[in-house]
Amino acid sequence: MAAALRLPPLLSSRAAPTATTRRSRTTSSTLRVAAQLDDTTATTSTSSTPAPPAGFTPPVPKRFEVKPGQSSNIAGAALALPFRLGTGVFVLGYGVSLVDADQIPPDQYALEFQGRKVKETSKVGQCPRPTKPIEIYEFEGCPFCRKVREMVSVLDLDVLYYPCPKGGPTFRPKVKEMGGKQQFPYMVDPNTGVAMYESDAIITYLAKTYGDGSVPIMLKLGLLTTITAGLAMSGRSGKGSSYSPAKLPAQPIEIWAYEGSPFCKIARETLVELELPHLLHRLFLQHCTCSPKRQDFFKKYGLFQAPYIEDPNTGVKMFESASIVEYLRATYAA
Repeated sequence: MAAALRLPPLLSSRAAPTATTRRSRTTSSTLRVAAQLDDTTATTSTSSTPAPPAGFTPPVPKRFEVKPGQSSNIAGAALALPFRLGTGVFVLGYGVSLVDADQIPPDQYALEFQGRKVKETSKVGQCPRPTKPIEIYEFEGCPFCRKVREMVSVLDLDVLYYPCPKGGPTFRPKVKEMGGKQQFPYMVDPNTGVAMYESDAIITYLAKTYGDGSVPIMLKLGLLTTITAGLAMSGRSGKGSSYSPAKLPAQPIEIWAYEGSPFCKIARETLVELELPHLLHRLFLQHCTCSPKRQDFFKKYGLFQAPYIEDPNTGVKMFESASIVEYLRATYAA
């Protein structure tokens, strides 16, 4: 897997609304601020150490299987693919070709077709990579936030997400403190010191800084982009938008996922509703794209399936979206 990343410290407890003076607002869309969370907004109480439910055992991963009772959830989450024409499923400059099987190392994951193997290529390896993960404050049920998530997927960037569901007591106030208003998405790049609101501005910045400057057509259609991004979430009836009381973990949960997966979407909705910070590693569907992280994942776990989470607060590592949702709620819901 990729080398360990240094993450900013998190609050040790949920923040309560305070009457402290906020920083003066700025009219500039780009701010140069530190996104590090400190203890100035934390209450004096501390959270109990999270623990998985008694007797909890991670489920055995089962490929292409939908847990009983989850079919409607998966179908609703899958609406994003047709409405957004798969934007965020393919990485920058993705291409495929059929080659002789001996041209692919035997320990490297590759699809086979009529005795030959599929060789996948992209431009991602030619683009600058951030040393520290980009930090984005957003929530799953926001069409403007979805646009940025799709661009992040195209560029195959790891992102540290600070969920900002409606009514969330921790990160929504933090965004107002840093930028002067509660508007989402809000991006902070610790590699350059740049911070900004406005989804289109963030997309352009990411394309120029960590890509080749190009933006997928479905992300530059103006109002049509926003409308289709909203329709993409219509099957989930606002899931991933509102806060559900929860305990704040000391460290971000790590999740391997990709934007186009309905299974990953369901897991992310719960992370957002519980306001659980999470470091998201892009891990694409095997038949759709090539990602440098995919081969590392395959070597380590012997299979390719998403979502997958590792919780450094409890030591739990697990597959299966429905079980991940149950685990997160059992462990962190207040």
